[in-house]
Amino acid sequence: MALAHSYLSLSQSKSFSSFPSFKKQSNSCRVERVSTPYIVRPTSALGLKTKNNDSASLSNMNKKKEDALHFVKYHGIGNDFILVDNRDSLEPQICAEQATKLCNRNYGVGADGVIFAMPGVNGTDYSMRIFNSDGSEPEMCGNGIRCMARFVAELENSDVPRSYTIHTGAGLIVPKIQADGKVIVDMGQPILNAADIPTNLPGKEDGVVVKSELVVNGKTWIVTCVSMGNPHCVTFSHEDGEALDVNSLNLEHLGPLFEHHEMFPARTNTEFVQVLSSSHLRMRVWERGAGATLACGTGACALVVAAVLEGRSER
Repeated sequence: MALAHSYLSLSQSKSFSSFPSFKKQSNSCRVERVSTPYIVRPTSALGLKTKNNDSASLSNMNKKKEDALHFVKYHGIGNDFILVDNRDSLEPQICAEQATKLCNRNYGVGADGVIFAMPGVNGTDYSMRIFNSDGSEPEMCGNGIRCMARFVAELENSDVPRSYTIHTGAGLIVPKIQADGKVIVDMGQPILNAADIPTNLPGKEDGVVVKSELVVNGKTWIVTCVSMGNPHCVTFSHEDGEALDVNSLNLEHLGPLFEHHEMFPARTNTEFVQVLSSSHLRMRVWERGAGATLACGTGACALVVAAVLEGRSER
């Protein structure tokens, strides 16, 4: 069982007070050029009721104008997301192409993805959908679902500790908000069978892809493949066994070559890992659909699973 457990930091709440050429999604997706600047109005800092602190909810989220997209922005250890209150519909308020424009760090808000908090299905509290910064839609996101848990707690002005059942493309996920406001997520059992990850790399007799060879950019890398509800390729070394110095890697060049490699029919997230000790691993990540990010919750879980499978770390 892999557990993502780390601090969740929050940015200020922001909303579009005027976005004249940017309309919510209707029957078709049309993204128009914005001829006037975005007017972004900061609101009060986000608060959450804890045992010793009562603070305001996101009351401004209820003051919606038909032509404005209201959002807040959160990050989990630098993995940042735009959160949209989509509780009145199972259809996202904006389409993938619009989400890509919002995620642009020069001309938009800037984020690794856009997350929609939607009504629950099959008895769950909520559903989660996410568009990556390139417009693709992943099964789920570890840091993203932690951000969403805090987001809906703010919307509900909920007391903590509490947990939520959230339906995702990877199945049921249950984030838990602790009394101190930290959010932990039980990511469940890792998926190791090659066909289920999915990867076309040959597995061992039990179907597990551990220390397999993958040729990328003319060099052979030793990789282990894991799914935490989304696919991951984890590498600690080249075929010569020399450990990686992850800070020296050209991630912008290597990342896309791994992500779009023919051995990964659904593309893949890639973790480049340097072993500092059996209990200390340094990771750089290239996320499928988002590129280089500062953190990846499912990736952190996947690399620990891979490290154990390769005998580089203890459970």
